[in-house]
Amino acid sequence: MAQDLDAQVIDTIIDKYRDVPGNLIPVLHEIQSEVGHLPREVQIYVSRRLNVPLSAIHGVITFYSFFSSEPRGTHTVGVCMGTACYVRGAEEILEALKAELNVDVGQTSEDGRFTLAITRCVGTCSLAPVVMIDDRVHGKLSRSDIPRLLARY
Repeated sequence: MAQDLDAQVIDTIIDKYRDVPGNLIPVLHEIQSEVGHLPREVQIYVSRRLNVPLSAIHGVITFYSFFSSEPRGTHTVGVCMGTACYVRGAEEILEALKAELNVDVGQTSEDGRFTLAITRCVGTCSLAPVVMIDDRVHGKLSRSDIPRLLARY
């Protein structure tokens, strides 16, 4: 079992949703809220306890962007790659973030502070290019803004 979450905690969550139709997503959601991610050993344990094929659990985790099998950083940095952001330099912003954080998309910085992600349109096209850090929008960015932006977090 995962070092950061013992079987008793998982069992409590599973028992809470045992008789709820479609319980897989709520179970995974609550476990991830406790641990921060859903490592393979937790997936295997849930598979056995819910009698759900491991492939179904893996499918849910990889289909829904909310779920992660890898640890995430304290902050999620999402670069909008919608049309307006893209044509106004989002790719350059993404490259600057990769270089500054020394990660690729989907990875977490070595210090555990930031996970880099790509998002689609966040509805703030007039501010393009846009980066969302957690739930805050930062717009009209240039490559040179990235170090100062990250330093705030």
